[in-house]
Amino acid sequence: MRAIDSFRVDKEAFSVLSSFEEADEVDKAYWHSKTPQERMAALELMRQINYGYDPTTERLQRVLEIAEFTPS
Repeated sequence: MRAIDSFRVDKEAFSVLSSFEEADEVDKAYWHSKTPQERMAALELMRQINYGYDPTTERLQRVLEIAEFTPS
């Protein structure tokens, strides 16, 4: 399942700030309040948004090679 399918935007959580410095402080406080698992889930969501999700690339490619044995 794609992580992006399970997330929704909370339109009531937006705020208007007066400066970029204030916005940086609010962002830092927000991410410091999250657990490491929540931060990793957010990171995975951003990765899937930027690079897409393809379940076929999750697996390792297997290579089969047949070698003939010739007795000496």
